[in-house]
Amino acid sequence: MTSPQDARTALAAASAAARAARRADVRTFARLRAWLVLALAGVLTALLAVAGSGTAGRLASGGYTATGTESARAGDLLADRFGAGNPDLVLLVRAPGGVDTAQARAEGVRLTRELLGSSGVASVHSYWTDGAQDPALRAKDGRAALVAVDLAGADRDAARTAAALVPPLTGDHGVLDVSATGPAWVSVEANHVSHRDLIRAELVAAPITLLILVIALRSLVAALVPLVIGGVSVVGTFALLRLLTCLMPVSVFATNLTSALGFGLAVDYGLFLVTRYREELARGGFVGPAVRRTARRAGRTVAVSACAVALSMSALLVLPLPFLRSMACAGIAVALLAAAAATLLVPPVLTLLGDRIDRWDPLSLLPRWRAAGPPRADSPAWRTVARVVMRRPLYYGGGCALALVMFATPFAHAHFGLCDERVLPARTEAHRTAQAIRDEFATSTERILTVVLPDADPVRDAAALRSYRQGVEGLTSVGRTAWMRSPAGSSFARGAVLSVAGSEDPQSEAGQQLVHRLRSLPGPGGSQLVTGRAAALADTREAVRERLPLAAFIAAATTWALLLLLTGSVLLPVKALVVGALSLGASFGAMVCVFQDGHLREALGAFTVTGTLEMSMPLLMFAIAFGLAIDYEIFLLSRVKEHYALTGDNRRAVVEGVARTGRLVTTGALAVAVVTGALVTSGVSMLKLLGAGLATAVLVDAVLVRGVLVPACLVLAGRLNWWAPQWLARGHARISRRLGLDEGH
Repeated sequence: MTSPQDARTALAAASAAARAARRADVRTFARLRAWLVLALAGVLTALLAVAGSGTAGRLASGGYTATGTESARAGDLLADRFGAGNPDLVLLVRAPGGVDTAQARAEGVRLTRELLGSSGVASVHSYWTDGAQDPALRAKDGRAALVAVDLAGADRDAARTAAALVPPLTGDHGVLDVSATGPAWVSVEANHVSHRDLIRAELVAAPITLLILVIALRSLVAALVPLVIGGVSVVGTFALLRLLTCLMPVSVFATNLTSALGFGLAVDYGLFLVTRYREELARGGFVGPAVRRTARRAGRTVAVSACAVALSMSALLVLPLPFLRSMACAGIAVALLAAAAATLLVPPVLTLLGDRIDRWDPLSLLPRWRAAGPPRADSPAWRTVARVVMRRPLYYGGGCALALVMFATPFAHAHFGLCDERVLPARTEAHRTAQAIRDEFATSTERILTVVLPDADPVRDAAALRSYRQGVEGLTSVGRTAWMRSPAGSSFARGAVLSVAGSEDPQSEAGQQLVHRLRSLPGPGGSQLVTGRAAALADTREAVRERLPLAAFIAAATTWALLLLLTGSVLLPVKALVVGALSLGASFGAMVCVFQDGHLREALGAFTVTGTLEMSMPLLMFAIAFGLAIDYEIFLLSRVKEHYALTGDNRRAVVEGVARTGRLVTTGALAVAVVTGALVTSGVSMLKLLGAGLATAVLVDAVLVRGVLVPACLVLAGRLNWWAPQWLARGHARISRRLGLDEGH
């Protein structure tokens, strides 16, 4: 007969076996679900790769000048009413014996007629066929002439036409030698150069990033997880760009920048999730609960961080530059894609790997690393740094802030301009040809300002026009008035055009003053519009200056609201905004020193120093770098808040937060710096500038700001860090409960 004790023992054993069976069933189901998710992700990634394969051919140049300005309206008027405007393609035609010989003239006329009969060509203005034989189209020594070509369609269409048109036209044509430049050909060559640069940057960045992750995580398996997520994100980025090209013009440089940003963010987010999972697993938990806690807590932080980057990029949407708007849309989509790839794919990968996440540590082959044992969840080095800062927070924090201000001082003499073919390597045809035109022709097209008098009448306003022209000649070295014919050439169109050739660089202050002086003159017939490179720069500066406060307000307000939702504090978001802006000082100062003033030019690879910074680059760099700074701030504050909620000790929470995120933030920043810094190898100076600036920004932010300045500020503020008015605290508590933010991060 079975005793009660034996019965209880048998019942307990049966219950344990049932629970074990249920756990096994749950694990089996979880693994099947993980395989299904990853299989679907693989199919989707393959489809995205196919969808994004034709992206490069749909990209365009341009978009660096403001829309809706006076110079833009003048350009539209020239094109619509008079069939004129800035040429999309400029051919430099050399004739060693002179462009006025009979043979050169015959070949020149033949070349012009061939262009006129080509598909996609709207009009041609040639030295040999223009009735007046415009002397501006003839070189000073008479051995070269210009052919200006207007192409039909938008920038992208013009670039496609140029790609098909230019190769057979350039080179030797009898006694003529032809080379090309102009916006359309610059776009084509920029596409080729940036595509080669993208491949080279990926080949450089991927192995270095893997090495950094292996050293930080001490496991090849763990290091491969963020890297694979980064690869998926890059594939998705190209498909997103392909979709965006259907909605708006997208820059040829978008592939380089957004793929670097998407790869860097995905690696960052994947690293954060893997690190948190290993920490949960090290506490003695099972794989399933550890994955769920990681997805719930760290996954939520990743989502908030991606929103921070997206909100920072959204500020660019209000600026009147098509280039920045397209980059903003691409950046927002890429940040959200990187977060989605990380949060959706990392948990099933971790479910399948289980405790094998720590396998294959290549560093264990080295005696020193093997003796050190497995890596700790926290960083002893960063814990020591935090404790040192705690002792004298005002000294260290003040010194760090002062250093950042000093690094930023060169930005005080920044001079902004517009990009041209000089962003390309000097060896490219578009760059060489444009420089030859500057050197060999008396009047460079970039120095010409065009005054459009839309209401002028050739008879009624003849005297007023002569007086106006005399006033203009008093300001410039060359003046020429012409009545414009209709595009068909059969009749005069209403209005007149005055071409003014200034002697100053259009991007200099003297060139800008000339625009203002021209616009101050009363126009014959009632109104006047001034266009040209100098006018476009003046209008773009003014348009950006008007919208910049709104963009700054959007970035600050949305970031403040996001951090308020995360922390429940009023002070911490304000501190994050101030410190985030301050942390960019070093990169902005370096940008001026290197790319405007030309210091360290040879160290970063030869590029053309123009004495200016392309106006959109600091704005784009600020949006990206500020978003990344807030990204790292969220990683740190989420841990500080978590420990403060457990202990109520602000100093201890700060030390724990820095110790727990120090290695993570520096590793992530190194990965982002490598990926974006690889753009320095590009031959395009704009990409080189962005790569160097972003790499500097994230490293300074991760080391100096997150390691020293932010902990010092948190300690000095004490309990004020977590203060909020009662009504706001109650509202935040309700929202946090609904969103699950009170569970910790």
